[in-house]
Amino acid sequence: MRLRFRRTMVRTATLVTAITLPLAFTVPASAAPATTTGPVVSDVLANVFATQIKGKNVQKHLDKFQEIATANGGNRAAGTPGYDASLAYVQDKLRKAGYKTSTTDVEFPLGWQEFSPPVLEQTAPEAKTYATPADFVTVISSAGGDVTAQVQVVDAVIPPAPTPNTSTAGCEASDFEGFVAGRIALIQRGTCPFVDKATNAKAAGAAGVIFFNEGQPGRTDPLVFDIIEWRFDMPIVMASTAVGLDLADSPNTTVHLKVDARTEVGRTKNLIADSRWGKSGEIVAVGAHLDSVPEGAGINDNGSGSAAILETALKLAHVPTKHRLRFAWWGAEELGLLGSEQYVAGLSQAERDKIRLYLNFDMVASPNDGTFLYDGDDSDAEGAPAGPTGSAEIEQRLAAFYTKRNLPVEGTDFTGRSDYGAFIANGIPAGGIFTGAEGIKTPEQAAKFGGTAGVAYDPCYHSACDGITNINAAALERNSKAVGYATAFYAYDLTGIPDRNAAALAKSAASSARFMTAPEGAAR
Repeated sequence: MRLRFRRTMVRTATLVTAITLPLAFTVPASAAPATTTGPVVSDVLANVFATQIKGKNVQKHLDKFQEIATANGGNRAAGTPGYDASLAYVQDKLRKAGYKTSTTDVEFPLGWQEFSPPVLEQTAPEAKTYATPADFVTVISSAGGDVTAQVQVVDAVIPPAPTPNTSTAGCEASDFEGFVAGRIALIQRGTCPFVDKATNAKAAGAAGVIFFNEGQPGRTDPLVFDIIEWRFDMPIVMASTAVGLDLADSPNTTVHLKVDARTEVGRTKNLIADSRWGKSGEIVAVGAHLDSVPEGAGINDNGSGSAAILETALKLAHVPTKHRLRFAWWGAEELGLLGSEQYVAGLSQAERDKIRLYLNFDMVASPNDGTFLYDGDDSDAEGAPAGPTGSAEIEQRLAAFYTKRNLPVEGTDFTGRSDYGAFIANGIPAGGIFTGAEGIKTPEQAAKFGGTAGVAYDPCYHSACDGITNINAAALERNSKAVGYATAFYAYDLTGIPDRNAAALAKSAASSARFMTAPEGAAR
């Protein structure tokens, strides 16, 4: 033990000497190009650091996650002993390495219960009662509520169009221009997920939501579905096309809407680790979700990303960096990205502005892998929007790592399926690596990356077989090194990443000046 400790100290001291060179040789912002070419000091040192990340060490963390799952019912799902033990393991490693760790609470829905039949009745301009389930049904995860209010139609296609999925009612915030807060939103099905429509209705001040089916053949009856989001704090039901058109018939329709339901709440935690080094106002955030699905141990999804950032954090623990590193292991990602979303929502704007970028690593060792980088500039034009300014630079930086090693990559859209979502929604540039889930590898990708065409990137995605054998060791090795490279690079060099703090400081200065001069704040 003692000899091993001394060897570790020697290696760490050597790395510290190498990696701290940027502190002595400061690279002016104008001198460090945003492109991926040129002998930039931070790039050279980040490549050196990447060699310190060993796949065999990352594998040891995965072995521990499997051991934990095996001892706790076969999984590490949020709210279970397996998750708690996983968090304790990671936190113990980080504390011993010298990180300041903390946890933040995460709430998630345990289950939903409706206690009495819902009520939907028209009170004006005529009295009329609608029956459940023939005329309407409660949307699963609707909040309880009892509202009598005027109905307001939101951008509906009336009469219904002759083909399915033509209504975009409620899909855009602009659809609610002129909406009167306190009314019940009447929204036609179509085009975008129900959760998007309900979110926009809530933002507009709706006291409740009545969805109604579009009206084409096969899309006329009430539809039973779960809106996923469980904290809308208003009653939400789904009505037939006939009921929707009946309620839309008069501009003065008033209804009584009542849902007697409740969502039981479970709790878990995120784990946050801040480095001792660097400017506290210049944070490089690196994250991966720690929870598995209940069906299995989640060793690829997402033990692989969690282990890769853990090993990176441990190797950087004693290395002074220019910018503050913040590592995060998210809880309840598999329940709807809840850990990361609640974390970002709980930060003040000033705290969010300190986060210069976010690196996300979710599934980095799929057995039939491809190397996919989040498409920061939408150059692949797959339909999803580009990330916030700076996201393209992150994609280019990661691509440079692989190009240097003659390794192919492809772009993948910001689809909203992982924890970058809350960050890019708040204007924070993001990027990261993904090796594929249930999608099928094409012949072209098999020629490029190897593996088997016509087979899922991860045949065990969200299944019991996502265990310790569900790992591509070569992918784990090279992608963990890429995680280390990107983290180390941005720990010293934020060239091309917008200075969010400058905008915040300017806003603060303007506010201070005014104060000084003013008289006395999933389904569709």
